[in-house]
Amino acid sequence: MNEDLTLSGLSGPLATLRLLAVDFPHLTAPVVEVSPIYPKVLRLSLHGMTCDSFGAFEQWRHALRIEPDSVDFHIQCDHRTAVLDGHGTYGGAEIELTAYATVPAGDTALAEQAGGTR
Repeated sequence: MNEDLTLSGLSGPLATLRLLAVDFPHLTAPVVEVSPIYPKVLRLSLHGMTCDSFGAFEQWRHALRIEPDSVDFHIQCDHRTAVLDGHGTYGGAEIELTAYATVPAGDTALAEQAGGTR
């Protein structure tokens, strides 16, 4: 962590967050993270018990113009959590967009689609 960083050092992602609130007020509210560890990054994450979070991810991905080919899909090693990850830039900040969804019990097709687990 940069101990000399002041709140103004986070102004890029914070300004982008404000811009997102104005540009996309209709989209699902994500968990938002801005950190002095990565002062140029705005992290947005969507959490859901079902794949509804993946639908919200897709809306955000489209709004942020994150290319579909740059999105990673995998199943976490617990075999119960599916994850979508996308990265891009918006309003001068680096964006990390992530969605989590519970894998239905016994859904081996989803794990195979992910190419296994990580």
